[in-house]
Amino acid sequence: MRTIDVRGGRILVGGETRHDARLTIVDGRLRAIEPTGGGRDIAGDASGGDVAIDLAGGWLLPGFIDTQVNGGGGVLFNNALGIEGLARIAAAHARFGTTALLPTLITDTAAAIEAALDAVDAAIAAGVPGIVGAHIEGPFINGTRKGIHDPALIRTLDRSIIDILCRPRRGVVMMTLAPEVVAVEDIAQLAAAGVILSAGHTDATYDEALAGFAAGVTGVTHVFNAMSPLLHRAPGMVGAALSEAAIWCGIIADGVHVAPAALDIAFRSKGADRLMLVTDAMPSVGSNDDFFLLNGRRMTVEGGVCMGEDGTLAGAHLDMAQAVRTMCAATGADLPTVSRMASASPAAFLGMAQDRGTLSVGLRADFVVLDAALQPVQTWIGGIKVAG
Repeated sequence: MRTIDVRGGRILVGGETRHDARLTIVDGRLRAIEPTGGGRDIAGDASGGDVAIDLAGGWLLPGFIDTQVNGGGGVLFNNALGIEGLARIAAAHARFGTTALLPTLITDTAAAIEAALDAVDAAIAAGVPGIVGAHIEGPFINGTRKGIHDPALIRTLDRSIIDILCRPRRGVVMMTLAPEVVAVEDIAQLAAAGVILSAGHTDATYDEALAGFAAGVTGVTHVFNAMSPLLHRAPGMVGAALSEAAIWCGIIADGVHVAPAALDIAFRSKGADRLMLVTDAMPSVGSNDDFFLLNGRRMTVEGGVCMGEDGTLAGAHLDMAQAVRTMCAATGADLPTVSRMASASPAAFLGMAQDRGTLSVGLRADFVVLDAALQPVQTWIGGIKVAG
């Protein structure tokens, strides 16, 4: 058992903001969250906790959960399908408050998909902090909206890959696909097997999008980007994503992929409980690298923007703490509200709300300390400090 006394700022416990608390942690979970009274010298006397955190005017929030992480720490998941690479990616993002993430495989071969899923299984079995599943983004997408994905690798979903995706796994399996290019019966089979399906890199009409949702697609990958736009006579995937109340939407709040006004529109349409901040992060996050290779093609990082040689955006140079700051500025929403988009909402989308996503008794002791400027200071996973 470990106790952590927290004071000097604000602590988001469930939906309530507190100014002091003692966290009791047993086996990586919160056994109790109790007020300390605020007046105790928690730093040194015998009545204090085992550990003291002075927030110095900052915040203690639930750890961030990122459903789309292509890389970090100089590593691209596609190029390092093993435990060591996954550990480097997770450690890089932990520095910015991310306590759970899905390493994301950008459109690749069937062999790479199988290797990626096996690598994530191995990382979870080895206890790599922060790895909770895998996100397979493509190759079953629409070439019209391919973005930076290699068109030579885009293919049709077949039985062999369905079997790979449907195998029992240690963590969650998420897949981004274009619903208009995948048979509804295949979507239904994947959903029935527990694969979390998200529509992305899609040119679906509004009706095709709704058909995909009805078959088992529950999310939309980086809404607005790489999909059919909202037009007044053709609402497209964006219109379906924003209008369907039950659908979760990931969004890249980096000030590059989506304009501030569009971030605000998405927030007003979906609310904090169905909008999820994602980084779509590339290897440059947590690294000084100014380029990386994707499917043998050189991608550059300049001015905080990742792009291919033709100027196409290639993921993002974005961490979750930055996404939180950007979303607060774009929407005017308070930090507890935006925090839900970074923690509780993705936890619910992944079916993990009973395990993580809020600071609540019985859930994992995953949390991040931000200073008064919302810069990350410390990150704790399962009651163990992993950064800061």
